[in-house]
Amino acid sequence: MKNASIVKPKAAHLLLVDDNHNGLLARKALLEEQGFVITTSLNGEEALDLLSKEKFDLLITDFRMPKMNGVELIRRIRPLQPALSIILISGFADALGLDEKSTGADVVINKGLHEIVNLQRWVSRLLARQVARKPPGAQKATRAKQAKAKSV
Repeated sequence: MKNASIVKPKAAHLLLVDDNHNGLLARKALLEEQGFVITTSLNGEEALDLLSKEKFDLLITDFRMPKMNGVELIRRIRPLQPALSIILISGFADALGLDEKSTGADVVINKGLHEIVNLQRWVSRLLARQVARKPPGAQKATRAKQAKAKSV
């Protein structure tokens, strides 16, 4: 009997954008420990270039960056990739009134005491939500297969 090879699911590919090199490396290390493939960018312009060349499952961006802040980045990405899940991280979210509606992000996370826990939780939730989405007609096909299996 041959050994059956175990197929590991493809790791999610995340784009992490932050002009603070230390913060970028810390979040990258944390997310890589969770098994994600991480690409980093130090600014919004570079992130837009990467998004035009590669497919990402999730974008995590800082708010305050030179030239293009995180909200501007989100506004430029949304028309191009409306289904891309986006997390905005900011130390000023409450003070500036940043929320999902005003920023276009799926989630806004405050930097600080609970940032790491919230980041891990929301990355998992948003990626799970993507897996749960099925293409149109997939639900009907699944029901038809189930009905056929029951009738046999």
